[in-house]
Amino acid sequence: MRIGLIGTGRIGTFHAEALSRHPAVDALLLADADPERAAGAAARTGAAAVPVDGLFTGEGAAGGPPDAVVICSATSAHAGLIARAARAGLPVFCEKPIALDLPGTLAALAEVEAAGSVLQLGFMRRFDAGYGEARAAVREGRLGRLHTVRAVTSDPAPPPAAYLPLSGGLYRDCLVHDFDILRWVTGREVSEVYATGSNAGPAMFREAGDVDTAAALLTLDDGTLATATATRCNGAGYDVRMELAGERDQIAVGLDDRTPLTSAEPGGPGAPAKPWPGFLERFAPAYEAELDAFLRVARGELANPCDGREALHALRIAEACEVSRRERRPVAMAEIPGG
Repeated sequence: MRIGLIGTGRIGTFHAEALSRHPAVDALLLADADPERAAGAAARTGAAAVPVDGLFTGEGAAGGPPDAVVICSATSAHAGLIARAARAGLPVFCEKPIALDLPGTLAALAEVEAAGSVLQLGFMRRFDAGYGEARAAVREGRLGRLHTVRAVTSDPAPPPAAYLPLSGGLYRDCLVHDFDILRWVTGREVSEVYATGSNAGPAMFREAGDVDTAAALLTLDDGTLATATATRCNGAGYDVRMELAGERDQIAVGLDDRTPLTSAEPGGPGAPAKPWPGFLERFAPAYEAELDAFLRVARGELANPCDGREALHALRIAEACEVSRRERRPVAMAEIPGG
């Protein structure tokens, strides 16, 4: 397969390295708004650097256009690139989000559906072994009636200040992963949210109109209660966990010898010797698995495991949380357009 990848920043380069090792990839074409950055990534991965326009037209790329496209560009460019690939009939894998708002998301989805093309979104937790086991435990009834879910996402350090105004905020940029995986693991929909946030940390969050720490209480359509918390300021390390409690048993995802969590109990586990430093290390196998799935989807061998409508559901929950935080009230999902 010939694969085109747009955007050679941190996650784009990580994906390019994985694709360069994949046995199904015969040629890898890298494009970026910064041609020098694309050239550097191409040199490191044995790929070919091409202009963004050339990636779609085949100009400047020996062998013509790709068979499928992976989008890792700046978020503001996602929707336009998705639409362009759809019109070209190319299957697309895109890092979340489709767009930072509902109108942009719905417009891009309309392009994909009108073209009858494939769009897979990058919610990598669906490909993590722990979350997969949790999903099986819930679906097989091993926990009994599920009554409580607790999700945690804690970054070890804030992103650069320049990133914040472009990120969409903590709910859309970070907690959206928790909202997606909550739906995927439980098989239920969120019916109502109540959310709040704090910007008592670094001043750059207040200046961007964002929060550095957030919490949401989500009521699922079967009455299960879920909490989702996130922070940009967790100095102990990168901490992503989910706890699921049922009438029969309870389990935890993300609890291992690298979880940055220290017991306060005498004789309890101490701080890990090598806590997870970030998302690329914690979810490296999941990232590779989702790209492998995309290549199989593009070849028609696998049903799409995370299409654009799945991303829309998660974004709608994030939007409801933003409304709740701003207006300091519970928000029913029926209030949010796009359902």
